[in-house]
Amino acid sequence: MVDVLVIGGGNAALCAALMAREAGASVLLLESAPKEWRGGNSAHTRNIRSMHAGPEDVMSEAYPEEEYWQDVVKVTGGITDEKLARLTIRASANCRDWMQKHGVRFQPPLSGTLNLSRTNAFFMGGGKALVNAYYRSAEKLGVKIRYNATVTALDIQNGQFLAAYIDNERIEAKACVLAAGGFESNREWLKEAWGINEHGEAPADNFLIRGTRYNKGVLLKQLIGMGADSVSDATQAHMVAVDARAPLYDGGICTRVDCVSFGIVVNKNAQRFSDEGEDFWPKRYAFWGRLVAQQPGQIGYSIIDSKVLGRFMPPVFPGDKADTLEELANKLGLNPEALMRTVREYNSACRVGKFDHTIMDDCHTEGLQPAKTHWALPIDQGPFYGYILRPGVTFTYLGLKTSDKAEVHFGGKPSDNLFVAGEMMAGNVLGKGYAAGIGMAIGTAFGRIAGTQAAQFALAQQDQKHAAA
Repeated sequence: MVDVLVIGGGNAALCAALMAREAGASVLLLESAPKEWRGGNSAHTRNIRSMHAGPEDVMSEAYPEEEYWQDVVKVTGGITDEKLARLTIRASANCRDWMQKHGVRFQPPLSGTLNLSRTNAFFMGGGKALVNAYYRSAEKLGVKIRYNATVTALDIQNGQFLAAYIDNERIEAKACVLAAGGFESNREWLKEAWGINEHGEAPADNFLIRGTRYNKGVLLKQLIGMGADSVSDATQAHMVAVDARAPLYDGGICTRVDCVSFGIVVNKNAQRFSDEGEDFWPKRYAFWGRLVAQQPGQIGYSIIDSKVLGRFMPPVFPGDKADTLEELANKLGLNPEALMRTVREYNSACRVGKFDHTIMDDCHTEGLQPAKTHWALPIDQGPFYGYILRPGVTFTYLGLKTSDKAEVHFGGKPSDNLFVAGEMMAGNVLGKGYAAGIGMAIGTAFGRIAGTQAAQFALAQQDQKHAAA
């Protein structure tokens, strides 16, 4: 019997496996994907949001705990467990040395990367390089790894983990870490959660999945059905406005459209529906997928003019380009008169001060609903550009309630030997909203905690057995 079974193959799972093995436990990691697709959503990441007291290696200036915490409060609207959020924040300050020991390398941020040079540490080679480094380290340490190993059921009795099943194969372990992701690639569950809107549509039919196709949420649903305590809402997720031409799965970061702050976004009726300049893009980009999902047809259109070119990371797909707004409307399939009316109202409401996309500037609208509170420039300089948007789901927030020891809880009682990390518990910190890089901070913090706790339990059982003998 293995000491610690880790179910999952992304950042949180790997952190748990590495910590458990370093503690002296035997470890088996089960990754549902084939080897070439290993790593889950972590392979699509670029950075980790990291607290630091002053300039450190690739981090500039300082990003203290209280500022980080206030960023969490702001993006979640206060729907967060402060104790666990602060634990994550503090852990982010001291994990980079450990990460580097396992082969992860960092680099200064490239220009145009969402103004994150002060708050986020970027992985050299991105998330794929991080995942590969962790797998190499795990293999060297003796962690056993199985690919194409989809766990279909768990045997849990009175809150105690006994075994996991891969179809009819039973795998027993003294302790288990669950880090198998959310349910974002389970279309039926998404449809069940989002239901039918007032237009008679099933919004989830039009969702694209930015990450892995392997996160089906099978074990999450089973555990909740068994009475495991849960957190968050099945409709809450990291949802980004992505190019409508993005693939159904694994589009990743390059499908995101980052020009939203610098123009207007309209629905299929050519009407604006939210404040495009409410906050810096790293704190708002993961709201826009949900906003688009709430529009008729689950579609939006980001429209900019030539003045703002070069101020955002260009998407992988070029947008539609036209010399006039009427021509652009026709290319996008919008009613030209309706779009022209929306743009005229917006332009006349703009109060242009000193435009500066690197700060919360004073360019705003007056007498317009919804307002645009920053970076409001008239759209009047051709050529004009338009990007058609769809909701892109990265990961869902419905997860398992936990504590600072990463235990799964049943009826308020923590399990002795079942632990959780990563997307399966991120909803404890993220009730809604998102700040760039915080998912990796949560996964790293709780992956390390879960692996340590699982190893301690398994090794204590071993010691007890030896003592009894």
